[in-house]
Amino acid sequence: MPDPLDVLAALIGVDRAPDLADAARRLAAAGVPVFPCEPDGKRPLTRRGFLDATSNRAQVAAWWSRTPDANIGLPTGEVSGVVVVDVDVHGPIDGRVAWKRAADVGLVDGAGLLVRTPTGGTHAYFPATPGTEQRSWQAANVGVDFRGDGGYVIAPPSQRTIDGSVRRYRVADITAHTVGPVDAARLRDFLDPRPTPAARSGGSIGAVDAERLAAWVAGRGEGERNRGLFWAACRLAENGTPSADALDALGPAAAQAGLSEREITTTVRSAYRATQPAPAPRPSADAPRGGADRWCSRSVAPSAVSLGRAGL
Repeated sequence: MPDPLDVLAALIGVDRAPDLADAARRLAAAGVPVFPCEPDGKRPLTRRGFLDATSNRAQVAAWWSRTPDANIGLPTGEVSGVVVVDVDVHGPIDGRVAWKRAADVGLVDGAGLLVRTPTGGTHAYFPATPGTEQRSWQAANVGVDFRGDGGYVIAPPSQRTIDGSVRRYRVADITAHTVGPVDAARLRDFLDPRPTPAARSGGSIGAVDAERLAAWVAGRGEGERNRGLFWAACRLAENGTPSADALDALGPAAAQAGLSEREITTTVRSAYRATQPAPAPRPSADAPRGGADRWCSRSVAPSAVSLGRAGL
């Protein structure tokens, strides 16, 4: 893993680089893995995206000789030595509010570098924790994302065109205190706590618990809807709730979040299989055909699903 402080220093060094090709070569020379993204955008130009990132100088020079104005992609996590808290400012959701809340309780004190994004948001860079995997996640309802293992960000001095103006990713602040890792799991739990259904001895779920889980699922944003539904369905499965009841409880909320009926059914099915694995029963001569797949025979009411979609 590259030394996080060396990576931060390299990013500061290229912040005012005269062109993107020069910046990419300088980052690679400093041992920072990079890969090209489309000019003025975020989409990777290589087939495997951030998995192709490298600090090999010849490869980086070849990429940017073909596309000199390609933006610079930086993989996050152990591969680069840094992770990033992405604070978004989009429409009514202002991630700076959530960031301030986290800062007030000391959850983001270790940020070593703040980069202003073209849309007015901020990328806060932290050193990755050696030997600890921290997967990327999104908390779209509060405007904060985490880019760790399995993610990437666009690095300075890349640029975007916003409302007809060219705006660059620029270093906005350098830490004046000790740089340290961020506890991504604790930060997520603080910003976007997951509801915990009360344990029950029976096979049914109480209305209050169902409402709490459903309301949480309904608030999931794009990129976290399936995962949120899966997590909520697992909680119901662990609570002894019949799968059909779980589908009835969570289906309309997941539809409101933007999932299709097929996605909802598949995700809940996967949650129950993961939480309650059991060997397939040996068929008998008088067993009804197709019984193995009847765990989910009660489908979400069409009117409930369509009503949820209508509210998007």
